[in-house]
Amino acid sequence: MLWYKSLHIIFMVTWFAGLFYLPRLFVYHVMSDDKISIDRFQIMERKLFWGIMTPGAIFTILFGVLLIEFHGFPLWLQWKTLLVFLLVIYHIWCGVLIYKFKNNQNTHSHVWYRFFNEIPVVFLILIILLVVFKPI
Repeated sequence: MLWYKSLHIIFMVTWFAGLFYLPRLFVYHVMSDDKISIDRFQIMERKLFWGIMTPGAIFTILFGVLLIEFHGFPLWLQWKTLLVFLLVIYHIWCGVLIYKFKNNQNTHSHVWYRFFNEIPVVFLILIILLVVFKPI
């Protein structure tokens, strides 16, 4: 169980690193106006999403599911699972935004992306509080 828990935390940190950094790349991408920078951001976004974030998400969820075998599925864990599900939707939304950037279909400003960048912070706080305090 401790191996599952350790790997769950390691991959969660990896996933969140990408969730924090990718929207910041979107901010810089929107503010770029030369082709070299735009091309560079597209490459960085794609590699971050597919090479770090998505494997981090998959392994976080995999080891989280394996941990349920040891903890059961109490109400606090059900709420955490709901938050992780919403985080997966946010992750997919990031992938859609990468696609829109790639096809020059972005409609959002750098200000919008700055707010968008804060969403995973809220999820991280709520998830950690649920795990530590197990209030319900």
